[in-house]
Amino acid sequence: MEKIASFTIDHIKLQPGVYVSRKDTVGNSVITTFDLRMTSPNEEPVMNTAEMHTIEHLAATYLRNHPVYKDQTIYFGPMGCRTGFYLLLAGDLTSKDIVPLMVEMWEFIRDFEGDVPGASAKDCGNYLDMNLGMAKYLAKKYLDNVLYGIGEDRLNYPS
Repeated sequence: MEKIASFTIDHIKLQPGVYVSRKDTVGNSVITTFDLRMTSPNEEPVMNTAEMHTIEHLAATYLRNHPVYKDQTIYFGPMGCRTGFYLLLAGDLTSKDIVPLMVEMWEFIRDFEGDVPGASAKDCGNYLDMNLGMAKYLAKKYLDNVLYGIGEDRLNYPS
């Protein structure tokens, strides 16, 4: 069996960033999958499920209400390894194309106050597993250490 593309990335060299993971053609459309890597794999502790779950609720809500990207948003969700998230957008896009969107989204998460959207027994299958404080902390860390002033080395996978 062939290795899938995401397992061919050198996770020893991989640092937090915004990367194009893959592009798929569906009919006449291109779907771009982004790797939003928040922690350095195998170097830093992974994120806990509670904060990842909170980020997922906030980011999905933000993206699906965004005036430009709501109709391009296909999916936002966690990586199984808990080092980041996948974002799937309709369109043939580059990492640089979405940096302004990512800054806006992570600022929204960092600054969020109130009840997490969808965090109720009626709306979510595990609504008690949330940690807004840690989600906000991780959003701030990603903004400060990665997104603000992001360079090419954090926009393209290491070779």
